[in-house]
Amino acid sequence: MAAPTTATTTGTTGQFRRTVGTVGATAINMTQMCGIGPFVTIPLMVATMGGPQAILGWVVGALLALTDGLVWAELGAAMPGAGGTYLYLREAFQYRTGRLMPFLFVWTAMISIPLIMSTGVIGLVQYLGFFFPDMSWLAVHAIGVGVVALVMLALFRRIESIRVITTALWVVMLVTVVLTIAACYSHFSPDLAFDFPAGAFHLDGGFFTGLGAGLLIAVYDYLGYNTTAYMGDELKDPGRSMPRSIVFSILAMMVIYLTLNVGVMGAVPWRQVAESDSVASLAVTTNWGHTAAAVVTVLIIITAFGSVFAGLLGGSRVPYNAARDRVFFPVFARLAPKGGFPYVALAFMGVVTALGSLLDLSTVINMLTTVAVLVQSVAQVVALTVLRRRQPGLRRPYRQWLYPVPSLIALVGWVYVYFSATTLSILLSLGWIVVGVVAFLVWARVRRSWPFAPVEVHEAYLEAQERGATTPGGDPAQPSAVTA
Repeated sequence: MAAPTTATTTGTTGQFRRTVGTVGATAINMTQMCGIGPFVTIPLMVATMGGPQAILGWVVGALLALTDGLVWAELGAAMPGAGGTYLYLREAFQYRTGRLMPFLFVWTAMISIPLIMSTGVIGLVQYLGFFFPDMSWLAVHAIGVGVVALVMLALFRRIESIRVITTALWVVMLVTVVLTIAACYSHFSPDLAFDFPAGAFHLDGGFFTGLGAGLLIAVYDYLGYNTTAYMGDELKDPGRSMPRSIVFSILAMMVIYLTLNVGVMGAVPWRQVAESDSVASLAVTTNWGHTAAAVVTVLIIITAFGSVFAGLLGGSRVPYNAARDRVFFPVFARLAPKGGFPYVALAFMGVVTALGSLLDLSTVINMLTTVAVLVQSVAQVVALTVLRRRQPGLRRPYRQWLYPVPSLIALVGWVYVYFSATTLSILLSLGWIVVGVVAFLVWARVRRSWPFAPVEVHEAYLEAQERGATTPGGDPAQPSAVTA
């Protein structure tokens, strides 16, 4: 890890230190990607797809993550800044709809990002059940809320301290995965791992319905490869470190997830896997005994904590940057006088995370996926194409391989995932977007901006490029937002 830069962070200009390199960025992504996800969703995937053919769901999910990751890589390298998708939609859709799309993205991200963190909290508490199997409903939820409070306490500090904490949690995550995989493969049974039921691969309507539901779960597990895109203001040499961190983390987690999932089903019969709440503990207990399982369970709990920590770290930058750019409520633009972190955004997302932890895992996964797909995933694929046409002169340190093939695959995949969710989740996501449009119209009326005024176009990164800066602020180390 490189030494911190000397750029200052202030509460008035909204400037971050560029201290996070490729290794640190990859650590942040991988910590968020792995977290508790596979340790709680393997049973869901196996139950949904009805056997070891669940492996196919992880493979297809990896393909979707990689193609979508290439979208993030090009956009993030060309437009590094705190906010990720917010910046990309702001630049791409400003020509016709003003600030509608970035506003809607922030509106949905304020719900979807904390819900992702809620799944980490839910999983953490599930694994605590290995030690305390008779916890009451009240105890379970009280512990969940307490975990969120502890994460918030850890995040309320300077970014240099967070880099050290994140790297340490990354190491714990890797040790946890390695130990679990080692336990599974120490007495690996191919007959168990590949005990496919009759008709497992019949390409009928049931197969594709199950694959869609399984893909929704797999996509949730791969989420997190974009965490550093929300922290572009804090990356050193973002044109190189951001694409590398995205691609490296996806490829690494592909291998880890497939190895882990095959290993678990090779240690425990898949029907038993499908009914387990702490499948990793079950697999380790089966092959190495209760003491070893207790150690691994503790590490999984720490890993879950790390995923929530990393996710809120990156996600809190979304409303902060939007507010700083005068597209969201100004209170979210505040930085702590000591430490320079967006404390209002962190606090709000912490509250939503705590509330989400009171729901069941499957419901939260469906809700967060449907809320995010339309305004973030699909819109971002479109944004890449729009920006290539609208801003051909924009410097792109990384250009998507085989464009537009990855973009098209990602687009089809996200539409498939969306319509594989529950009907209730789809309706709730559409309703939330409609409410967001109404909120935007009220906001635009007060601000006297489009559609109540002519569209104002500010090609922030092109303007910065013309000034010889790498970001819209004149100083590559200390960017600031461009406002209308």
